Amino acid sequence: MRQRLLPLCLLLALGGCSASHEDAATQAVTPAPAQQHAPVATTASAAAPPIEANVRRHLADYATVKLTADLSGLDANQKKMLGLLIDAADVTNAIYWRQSWGEKDALLAKIADPDVRAFAELNYGPWDRLDNDRPFVAGVGPRPAGAQFYPANMSKAEFEQADLKDKASLYTLLRRDDAGKLQTVPYHVAYKAELDKAADLLRQASKLVVDKGFAHYLTMRADALQSDDYQPSDFAWMDMKTNPVDIVIGPIETYEDQLFGYKASYESYVLVKDQAWSAKLARFARYLPELQRELPVADKYKAETPGSDADLNAYFAVYYAGDANVGAKTIAINLPNDEQVQLKKGTRRLQLENVMKAKFDTIMLPIAKALIAEDQQKNLTFDAFFQNTMFHEVAHGLGIKNTLDGRGTVREALKDQASSFEEGKADVLGLYMVTKLADKGELDKSKLMDNYVTFLAGILRSVRFGASDAHAKANMVRFNFFQQEGAFSRDPATGRYRVDFDKMTAAMDKLSAKLLTIQGDGDYAAAKALTDSMGQVGPTLAADLKKLDAAHIPVDIRFEQGKDVLGL
Repeated sequence: MRQRLLPLCLLLALGGCSASHEDAATQAVTPAPAQQHAPVATTASAAAPPIEANVRRHLADYATVKLTADLSGLDANQKKMLGLLIDAADVTNAIYWRQSWGEKDALLAKIADPDVRAFAELNYGPWDRLDNDRPFVAGVGPRPAGAQFYPANMSKAEFEQADLKDKASLYTLLRRDDAGKLQTVPYHVAYKAELDKAADLLRQASKLVVDKGFAHYLTMRADALQSDDYQPSDFAWMDMKTNPVDIVIGPIETYEDQLFGYKASYESYVLVKDQAWSAKLARFARYLPELQRELPVADKYKAETPGSDADLNAYFAVYYAGDANVGAKTIAINLPNDEQVQLKKGTRRLQLENVMKAKFDTIMLPIAKALIAEDQQKNLTFDAFFQNTMFHEVAHGLGIKNTLDGRGTVREALKDQASSFEEGKADVLGLYMVTKLADKGELDKSKLMDNYVTFLAGILRSVRFGASDAHAKANMVRFNFFQQEGAFSRDPATGRYRVDFDKMTAAMDKLSAKLLTIQGDGDYAAAKALTDSMGQVGPTLAADLKKLDAAHIPVDIRFEQGKDVLGL
C-alpha cells in the first residue's frame, strides 16, 4: 500500500466510457463496442470558456514541487543507471493511460486549450481526481467503475457467473471474444510492447550495479514484467537493503478498480536513499510482533505473526510515474502487497521525505492556521507528521491478512471496500503505534499531543481529495467516528477544531477494534455499511473546507521531474 494522505479511487459508473485504443495483444479478441469512451467533444466545445476557467482554478489546487536529490555520492555508472531507471519508470505512464482512459494522444488532440491539456495530463484522463472525478472535457461522461479492466457493458453478475479461473487475478484484463463471451487477457500479453521496453531498460541498468542484491532484483523484476509472476522479485526486493538507489515498478495498487478492487495499475517510483535518516528509523521495525500482540482486539484477530524481516528507510523521490503520479501524490510506501511475502518477510516501508516536507510546508501548516484551535497550533510539527506517516506504513503489517473462516484474503473478501478499509486501518493503527512506542520510551511521550493534533490536521488535509479517493473515504470514516466519540470538538464561533487527548486515545482503540474485526471476519456488508454511513463529508465540514479554497491553500502538489531536472 501507499499513503497519499492522500496514498489513492475512483470511478463512478460502469459504462459510457471506453478505449479508443484496442489493447495491443487482444487483436484476436473482438472489443465490445461499449468498451469505447464516451465521445469527446470537438475542439471548440472542449475549449469552452467555462471549462477553461474551471480548469485553471483547479490547476491552482496543485503546488509545483521540483523533485531533486543530492547525487554527489553517486559515481558515473550509478548516475547512468539512475537515468535508465527513470526511462524504465516512464514506460509505465503509457500503460497507465491505457488502463485509466485509453489512447492518450487521441484525447489530447481534441483539446485545444493548453491548460485543459495540461490538466488532462495531470489526471491521466478527462476526470478531475481531486474533485470527485468530475469530467472537465465536454462530451465525456462519468468515469466507469471498472476503468479499462473490464468491458463497459459487463455486469457484476456476468463477471461472478463467468467460469474463468484467473478472472480475479491482479494481472488480467476481461475482454470479449468473437462470440461476445468473457475471456481473460494477461497483462504481459496486453501490454507486451511497453513491458518488453521497460524490462530491457532494467536489464541494462542491472549491468551497471555494484550491489549484487539490487542487480538481482532488477533482473528478477524485468522477468516479472514479462511473465506477471511478481512474487520472486518481491522476495528479491525484500532481501535488497543496502543499495543507495531503488525503483518500485509494476502493477501494484488496485485503487483504480472501483468495480471489484481486483485489478492492479502500473506505476513507478525512482528513489535515492537518505542514509542518515534510514539509520535512525531502523530500530522501530523490531517492535512489530510485540505491537501485534498488544492490539486492542480479540486474540483471534491478531493471531498472525507479522514478518520480522521488515525494514524502514527514508528516501528522496526523484521520479513518479503512472498510478503513483495521478491526483494526490504518495508520501510513503509500504510494499510488497503480496500477503504471503508479508507473512514470511514483512514489508519495506519507504518514507519519501522530500515530498512529505513539501506537503507539510505548502499545505499542512496553512490548513492548521485556518482550522486548528490557535492554542494547539504549536502542536503541529513536521516530526509528528513524519512519524504519523511512517507508522501508517508500518501499521499495514499489523492485523490480519487472511479471513478467519478460511475463505481467502481480506482483500478478496472486502472487494471494492478493501483499499479504503486497509488505509483506514493503517491510519488509526499508525497512531496507536506512536502511542504505544511513547509508552515504551522509544518516542518522546511529552510530545504525543503533537502527533494527535497533527493527525487531525492530516485528516482535514486529505479529505479535500474528494470522495472517490480510497484514502479520503478512510479519513472521513475516521473523522466522523472520532467526532462521534468526542475525540475532538469544533468551536461554532470560530470554526476551529480542538483535540481532546483522552477521548482521542479511547476512540483510537475503539475504531481499531472495529476495523480489525470487520477485516478478520471478511464482512463485506459491515464494511460497506460503515463506509456508506460515515464515509461522507457533512455540510459543516464542507463549509469549513471551503475556507481553505477561499484562502487559496493548495490541495496537493505536482512535480517538475526527470533526468533534466536532476542534471543527468
